[in-house]
Amino acid sequence: MRELADSERIRRFISALGAEAQEEGRAYLTGGATAVLLGWRPTTIDVDIVFEPESDPLLRAVARLKDDLRVNVELVSPAGFIPLPAGWRDRSLFVTRDGRLSFFHFDPYSQALAKVERAHAQDLDDVRSFLAARLVEPELALRMFEEIESQLYRFPAIDPGSFRATAERVFGPAAG
Repeated sequence: MRELADSERIRRFISALGAEAQEEGRAYLTGGATAVLLGWRPTTIDVDIVFEPESDPLLRAVARLKDDLRVNVELVSPAGFIPLPAGWRDRSLFVTRDGRLSFFHFDPYSQALAKVERAHAQDLDDVRSFLAARLVEPELALRMFEEIESQLYRFPAIDPGSFRATAERVFGPAAG
């Protein structure tokens, strides 16, 4: 049975993945993995991660490591839920380098916007943590929402009006 992932389990997963990498690449952590490694919560249900470039050997390693380390792993990022604002790679936060893999927290703005779109209680708590840690500035987050707003048609499950209203509530002038 797989267990909740705490920072130690996530770091073991990172180290094991780094040892498996056969070529240079990047791994982007997101969601609960980011929240746990930044100390905002003690555990997460799963480790959300994506690779650049995507690599069959790494994907095979994930399938094996999730069982070996008893951790749930999802191959997911904000790009699966919202259009990404320009410059997301440059805003991604370096975590560590292990083997041939450099690990990053996926761009905080992209993560915050994806969480605002979902608007679950835990997601909004995470957004408040991004804001409190000053990893996301409200005014810039709102500008990034406006940047991606015209592309929301690519994600038919999104209600643009509801997304905008939540973004304005969370990042607008009255948010403080």
